[in-house]
Amino acid sequence: MDAISFGKAGLKGWRARLADAVAGPVSRRAPVTDDQVRAAIGAVFLVLSVMYVAKAAKDLAAAR
Repeated sequence: MDAISFGKAGLKGWRARLADAVAGPVSRRAPVTDDQVRAAIGAVFLVLSVMYVAKAAKDLAAAR
């Protein structure tokens, strides 16, 4: 699994539409491709999701 596939795994629903809308303008202004921009956005959302689940699990364990 390469970095682009990893990043794109976080793009579902509105996140994918957001990444599609942002990828073109960013790639025209920066030395990166559309796929790299989408992958970066997807990776951010994927990491945020994992952090959210980890915090919820921690809070659940602390409540017991």
